[in-house]
Amino acid sequence: MNTQEIGGSGLVTTRLSYGCMRIAGTWTPADITPEMRERGRRAVIAAYEAGYTLFDHADIYCRGECEAIHGEVMRDIPSMRSQILIATKCGIRFPGEPSPESPHRFDFSAGHILASCEGSLKRLGIETIDIYQLHRPDFLMNPEEVAGAFEKLHSAGKVRFFGVSNFYPSQLRALQAHLDSPLIVNQVEIHLGRLDCFHDGTLDQCLELGITPLSWSPLGGGVFGSGSDLRADHPRHKVLADVRQALDEIAQKLGVSRTVVALAWLLKHPSRIVPIVGSVKPESIADAAKADSLDLDREDWYRLLVAARGEPLP
Repeated sequence: MNTQEIGGSGLVTTRLSYGCMRIAGTWTPADITPEMRERGRRAVIAAYEAGYTLFDHADIYCRGECEAIHGEVMRDIPSMRSQILIATKCGIRFPGEPSPESPHRFDFSAGHILASCEGSLKRLGIETIDIYQLHRPDFLMNPEEVAGAFEKLHSAGKVRFFGVSNFYPSQLRALQAHLDSPLIVNQVEIHLGRLDCFHDGTLDQCLELGITPLSWSPLGGGVFGSGSDLRADHPRHKVLADVRQALDEIAQKLGVSRTVVALAWLLKHPSRIVPIVGSVKPESIADAAKADSLDLDREDWYRLLVAARGEPLP
């Protein structure tokens, strides 16, 4: 797979990331069976063997068990750690934490950031997180407090670089103004069914500041994946059906799967979008990697954009 530098940081990764959100097979730790755990391990190994070098986590994924499963794999394959980048996220708190009446909420307090980082490091079994991100904007975010927490983690060698997730340009700018080092990623939802980032300034800001956009759900929750079904009652059924038809026609012409074309569409953008592939099927993980070598021409790229818009360009 080809490589690219992440956010001007000097970190070099393959142009697709592997998302570990589903490797536990559930969101409830008590429901994990030995078979589910082994399937998750095989998925991480399949991504590693397919050439993925950026692995995306969050402390909330199965309440940390996804990080723990990846940590087990790295202990079994010691050479893996030096060949990959690990990203993880914090800032979302479940209801009932720390007391039964506590609501679901976002938390960018320094104490929570520091404690969450320690927990992720322990579960992953590593000394340093390569990219540590704030998961969803906290309406009570104090940029100076966040900056102080980031500085402590960086000075202690626990985090190399920082980023955000699901931030609007104004929110990123407000935080960046208080940081000594640049944020290097913004992880947002971008795919053929979600074009907001093309219009709200997110990708423009990435181009301006050299921030790498990470695309979560790059296949629209599977809608644009190979072999996936489209619900007949989906509110945007006609538009999505047209996009799938266009994907299939281009895929047939190029001799690849629908998945590969949908991911290549993201890779074409000059902001150097990194799609986060989330399948746990080894064959699908390997197939998605083929997108890295497919360069769509401008005509096919715009054909897909027009289909996704559901109307002609102005």
